[in-house]
Amino acid sequence: MNVVFQSPLVGLAGQQSPTQVGIITVSDRASAGEYMDMAGPALQQDVEQRGWQVQSLALVPDEISAIQQAVKSFAAQGCGLILTTGGTGMAERDVTPEALRELMRVELPGFGELMRMKSLELTPNAILSRCLAGVVESSLVIALPGKPQGAVDCLGFVADAIPHAVKLARKEPTSC
Repeated sequence: MNVVFQSPLVGLAGQQSPTQVGIITVSDRASAGEYMDMAGPALQQDVEQRGWQVQSLALVPDEISAIQQAVKSFAAQGCGLILTTGGTGMAERDVTPEALRELMRVELPGFGELMRMKSLELTPNAILSRCLAGVVESSLVIALPGKPQGAVDCLGFVADAIPHAVKLARKEPTSC
C-alpha cells in the first residue's frame, strides 16, 4: 500500500487559524505516481483563499484502510475540517463513502444533498456523485469529487456552513 503523508504546514508562531484543515487525495494512479494530483492542490489553494490553514496533506490509494488511516491521523493532529477528494463516484474502486461511514459518529446528509443539487446546475452527471459529510471524532469530514473543479465547486457550495459545523464537531460554544 502506497500512502504518502506530508508534514504539517507550519504557520506563524503563536497564531491559531480558526479552521485547521487536512486534505486527503484518494487516487490509485496519483498515489502510484502515474499522474500528478491536481485536486489536492486546487483544494489547498481554495482553502487558503478562504483564510483557513492547511495543516496536513495526504495522497492515498482507493483503499478503505488507507483512507481511514489518513482521516484518523488528521483527526488526531487536530484538523477541525478534513476534506477528501476522489473516490466518490460509482466505479468499483470508488470506496471513499464506505471508508468514511465506518468511522462517522454522525452523517450530515444536507452537505451531500446540497453539493449534488448545486452540481446538477453544472453537469447532469452530478446525480452519480456520492459526496457526503459527517463527524469523525471531533472533525468535520467532507468527501468531495475527484475532479479539481468539482472539488472546489462543491466546497464552495457548503463553505458557509463549515465554520459552525466545525465548532459543533469540536464541542465548542456556538450561538445556537
